[in-house]
Amino acid sequence: MTDEIDPRSRAVPTGRTTRALRMGGLASGLLGSAAAAGAKHLLQGRKPSPREMFLTPANAHRLTRELSQMRGAAMKMGQLLSLEAGDLLTPELAAVLRPLQAQAHTMPPAQLKHVLTAAWGPDFTKRFKKFDVRPIAAASIGQVHRAQTRDGRDLAIKVQYPGIRDSIDSDLRNLASLMRLSGMMPKGLDLKPLLEDARQQLHEEADYDQEARSLVAFSALLQNDPDFIVPAFHQDLSSRDILAMDFVPSEPIDTLEHADQATRDDMAERLIALMMREVFAFHLVQSDPNFANFRWQPETGKLVLLDFGATRSLTPDLVARAKAILQPSLDNDLPAIATALHALGLLADALPETTRAEILSMVDMANAPMLDPGGFDFGDTSLVSDLRDRGMALGRDRSIQHIPPTEVLYLQRKAAGLFLLATRLRAKVTLRDLFNRHV
Repeated sequence: MTDEIDPRSRAVPTGRTTRALRMGGLASGLLGSAAAAGAKHLLQGRKPSPREMFLTPANAHRLTRELSQMRGAAMKMGQLLSLEAGDLLTPELAAVLRPLQAQAHTMPPAQLKHVLTAAWGPDFTKRFKKFDVRPIAAASIGQVHRAQTRDGRDLAIKVQYPGIRDSIDSDLRNLASLMRLSGMMPKGLDLKPLLEDARQQLHEEADYDQEARSLVAFSALLQNDPDFIVPAFHQDLSSRDILAMDFVPSEPIDTLEHADQATRDDMAERLIALMMREVFAFHLVQSDPNFANFRWQPETGKLVLLDFGATRSLTPDLVARAKAILQPSLDNDLPAIATALHALGLLADALPETTRAEILSMVDMANAPMLDPGGFDFGDTSLVSDLRDRGMALGRDRSIQHIPPTEVLYLQRKAAGLFLLATRLRAKVTLRDLFNRHV
């Protein structure tokens, strides 16, 4: 094993008691700082709001720093909240949690060696010609290392942080308590569905045996596809805590921002088309739209697909309900679109009539230009900006507390992520043609 140490390495806190104490210390620090901020405002002759007291710059930094160091469910829940509940949280709290999308500390070499020894035995180094201690990627559940085996395989090895699986449930309870104590969650909002969704997803993502099955499934589905590469799985070095796969040389997807227009259009169209195949043909969706999960090879023009921990199987009923929105969208039939959205749980009866009307107005505003036969220009941000502003206005309405069904949230999250990626690439895509393929 090489000895280069990542300066961002921090030992992962292990054990439910240790992590609970860490979260308790975080809560005490945040609330103490909030009280101090409140006292300062009172001395200045003004009455502070709970938001002003809690979300000081120091507290925002403390929260993101601590969650990124804890990793596991604490960090992942912060990510899920900022992604999936961004329209339910206050804009201030969503902004505080958003940096967690890109922050992750790594294990120091001593802790990494302990994890690998537990998985492979004390003489595991004899199996490798080279094993880089410094990871090539790090996230909330684990980190990825490049290695070369004695028999000549070039691998990417995903190593789960120790104790993460056993601390998921307690982490989520403690983080939910912290969010409520902060006063930043909308009053009356029932977090139970979102927490249960996060709990199930985290347990699935922490089971690398399950991810391996999804990796193999997607590899089989796309084995003859000229546009995509899925790394091969290596069972002999894999376990519930370690996932070994081919290392596939590639570039980050956002480097495509500097490619020519035709390349950017093609790559965005491929990914959107792939999602539609996942939903309507495979009935199996990789539901995590993190940009890091998509890479590309400039020399071959192929897209590399990574991280299948959040893969979801779709029921025939959900596929049928999702498909039911395609033809009305192509026809720009707003009443039929409303019926399809209602069937998906995105336009619930419990929503105020004014809210339902505003949502349908936004759908009407977006549908025709997005399905223009000449293509939709994701680089023209005027429509995106208008929709975002109207969406944020809805998000600030504290009377709206509807959370769509979990199964739909996964599809919504993936679609939103691909929309953001296509916008980042300034791509032009003929979505109408993609819809027509699956009507």
